[in-house]
Amino acid sequence: MAADPSAAPSARPSPRSVPVVDLAGWRSGDPDRRAAVAREIDSACSAVGFVQIVGHGIAQHVIDGLAAAIDLFFSQPLDVKRRSLPPRPSVNRGYTEPGSERLSYSLGVDSPADLFEAFNIGANVDDHPDLDLDAEIYARNIWPDDLSAFREGVSTWFAHARGVAHTMTDVFAAALGLPDGWFRSFTDHSIDVLRLNHYPLPAARPDGPGTGWVEPPLAPGQLGMGAHTDYGIVTVLWADPVPGLEVLTADGTWLPVVPESGALLINLGDLLARWTNDRWTSTMHRVVPPRGADGRPVRRRSAAFFHDGNADALIGTIDTCRAADGSSTYEPVTVGEHLAQKLAGSRGLTLNDHATREAGRLAATDLRPRGATA
Repeated sequence: MAADPSAAPSARPSPRSVPVVDLAGWRSGDPDRRAAVAREIDSACSAVGFVQIVGHGIAQHVIDGLAAAIDLFFSQPLDVKRRSLPPRPSVNRGYTEPGSERLSYSLGVDSPADLFEAFNIGANVDDHPDLDLDAEIYARNIWPDDLSAFREGVSTWFAHARGVAHTMTDVFAAALGLPDGWFRSFTDHSIDVLRLNHYPLPAARPDGPGTGWVEPPLAPGQLGMGAHTDYGIVTVLWADPVPGLEVLTADGTWLPVVPESGALLINLGDLLARWTNDRWTSTMHRVVPPRGADGRPVRRRSAAFFHDGNADALIGTIDTCRAADGSSTYEPVTVGEHLAQKLAGSRGLTLNDHATREAGRLAATDLRPRGATA
């Protein structure tokens, strides 16, 4: 079912001009309501590359379980969290210490170390015993000991977020005029990763709680999470309703985004930009050090589910998205090759020289957080 590109989009802008789309119409199965949702998604993906979705069908108790799991793990002492460190950066599982990653390196852009800490789980070789998968790419998870409630809450969210990601790719197929389920052949053993992010508060002043905050020493331009695009197909993001997240708009300005109540955030990854020849671009975003309305630091939590596609899938531009002469901006690449280049930057701290197109979008912007003077 193809969306009618001539129809006027009906996505309603949020107060921060990020479209909000209700997936209830798609989930109803009604062809007309599905076509309307596909038009809204096409409009959002073409204009912003970022959308808030409601009507996603995930129950509040599942969301509450995720938030409780995040709190449970990140409240542990650092030495306990370090027991879940991966054996090497290329294993995208387990705990990430504050200051150990630089997301902008995935674009080949130098920056100070990012401030966040994280914990990753993902699809692994045991999920597909009939396939000969790379045990490094599909690494086994590194669960912390004696935190069964953490594992339960995170695993439950992983399953629900994966369902939303599959729904979104089905909507994408309709919005792009592709056959129903077109993306499924590229994602039947997808490299799916869930990353729990935590932006901790700075320490209280020595003279006791409630007397203010000691600002962490920040390097010029240092961010909670550096400017980057996500690497795969689509990201399903749950986040606290606090400031921090900013999206780069077409005019080169940073748009602050705070999720609406009950909404999930959807952003596009590099592979969709390749498939659509930049009809839809991957969402450039960053997280500035979170602050409340009073200017004080606030804690921020998020959970990003990355639906990245099969490692061996070859991603080339869709025929209907090629230029009139049949050309494309992008050369074909496998999902595994693309992800390896990106992760070698953000986690391996080697500047990625394969992302010049994405990096060029940052050239005219000020990479510093608001209020920075150095």
